Amino acid sequence: MSARGWRACAALLGLLLAQAACAKTAADCPASAAQPTPAEMQQATAAARDRGFLWRVSKDGRSSYLYGSLHLGSLATALPGPATREALHSSDALALELDLLDPDIRQRLATSLRAGARPEPLVQGLAKRLQAQVAAACLAPAAMQGIPPLLQLATLSALAARRDGLDPAFGVDAMLGATAHAEGKPVLSLETPEAQVALLTDFSANEERELIEQGLADLESGRARRLVERTAAIWAGSRLAELETYAQWCDCMRDEHERRYMKRVLDDRNQEMALAIARLHGEGRSLFVAVGSLHMIGANGLPALLRAKGFQVERITPR
Repeated sequence: MSARGWRACAALLGLLLAQAACAKTAADCPASAAQPTPAEMQQATAAARDRGFLWRVSKDGRSSYLYGSLHLGSLATALPGPATREALHSSDALALELDLLDPDIRQRLATSLRAGARPEPLVQGLAKRLQAQVAAACLAPAAMQGIPPLLQLATLSALAARRDGLDPAFGVDAMLGATAHAEGKPVLSLETPEAQVALLTDFSANEERELIEQGLADLESGRARRLVERTAAIWAGSRLAELETYAQWCDCMRDEHERRYMKRVLDDRNQEMALAIARLHGEGRSLFVAVGSLHMIGANGLPALLRAKGFQVERITPR
């Protein structure tokens, strides 16, 4: 990447770091992610190794790529290794779940989040417990205002990982998006903010209350943090066989409410993303598709869905 590209990438990354920064700096708060210098990024790139999960998917004489990413990380883990860089550079466009560096996407997402919030307030006990978790994440009391509680819990689970050196500001998708924008490569969104928020918030009041109760218990016990830590370690080691058994060890499908939630988070979204990938590839584009790694596993994972659509699917093992 050129010096100009490094500066642009650093500026875009700075936006993400500013959005994810802690609202207070008490001694028990994790350190806020620091914006790396171009020299630090060049050094980290030189030392980067392949992590995560990469597939080549081919059809009509043209290849695209699927990459199972991680939505948090560190500078050392967020930068792509040789095989991942090669696949990205050989592709015409980067496709993400949502391109959060697109101002229009960010605005529509904020609007959808406000619209998705249930008008009835949480019962007092749950509201107090949720606010306590916001404080434990070192965020200002109003930081989550207007965000539906279920999405607050997902965000807080990710932020808890900062205490283990993993920060959403260094999410792999975010870094790939920043790099693609800096290099002038088109960045596409496989989903719309409206559809994504609708899928993740359209639950009955009873279902939402049960899911919030379970999510709070997982945060309070530290179980959510341990789950993120294990998933991140599996991703860093590219241990696909272990990730494939996620449903057996995640302890996140304990009842009908959680199973329905996970189906919406993964299976339902996978169907729509697979359609978008097939359509964009069919238009003559070679894509580098980077989405969360859990979207890649099982009979409803993207590799399986694309294989069913006539793609030849080949995993590329880390170098």
